[in-house]
Amino acid sequence: MQLRSDHAASIQTPSAVPTMSKISVPLEVLEEIFLNLPPQQVVQICRLVCRQWKDIADSQSLWRDRCRREGHHLRNASKVPKDWRLFYFLCKKRRNLLKNPWAEDQMRGWQILENNGDRWKVECVMVAHPNETIKNSFVTSYGMCRKSQLIDLESEGYKASFMDHLQPDIKISDWYAPRWDCGCQYKIHVELLNQRKKPIQIFSPEEIYFEQWNDGKWNQITHVFQNYGPGVRYIRFIHGGKDTQFWAGWYGIRLTDSCVEICPAIDT
Repeated sequence: MQLRSDHAASIQTPSAVPTMSKISVPLEVLEEIFLNLPPQQVVQICRLVCRQWKDIADSQSLWRDRCRREGHHLRNASKVPKDWRLFYFLCKKRRNLLKNPWAEDQMRGWQILENNGDRWKVECVMVAHPNETIKNSFVTSYGMCRKSQLIDLESEGYKASFMDHLQPDIKISDWYAPRWDCGCQYKIHVELLNQRKKPIQIFSPEEIYFEQWNDGKWNQITHVFQNYGPGVRYIRFIHGGKDTQFWAGWYGIRLTDSCVEICPAIDT
């Protein structure tokens, strides 16, 4: 059957249909479009379209501008990231991986390992914390009290390939304070674990002791795990203590604002 000439003219051949390769979009316009798209879409979809789009999606300037627009600033302007895209995504995902660190929900989220003396208790802070929004603390007794959390990195969004290839810094911190009128002991122990929950790297400093009649102020301990090698799948955080005078009640070490973060190396 022969098509009529007017109908045939209305049908576009493949060569007549505009294609992406024939559309010329200025570089600055493409960059602006990418800056307004979800970051995962830029990485997973846009960079696969063509060589030009890939070059833009991989450019340091694109991710540096994205960091600037979204407020992910360098703490030290003299230290510039080698990979702005990695810096962006680490900043974007950065958060405290520990649950209930401020004792706002009693002991929820924590596994009790030892609960001696008069046991763990949650109380209002006796001395104001440097972070004024923190109002509660976990308090230990005259027998050893220890609690822990196990962080599953993959369930928190950090895939095995990401951890193995990039090995981002893992920063831990903890705030602890004695009672001014009673001596006490503080202990922290943090492990990076493999898939079988076997330690790859451990932070376990010696116990810290406070004498009676101290200033009762808050102290912070921090540590950054670096260059720990492939295989890290879990983080186990353990801390606790007791009073050293065996007084009934809750006169032992006080704990709050514990933190575990995956963070850019340049920001630790």
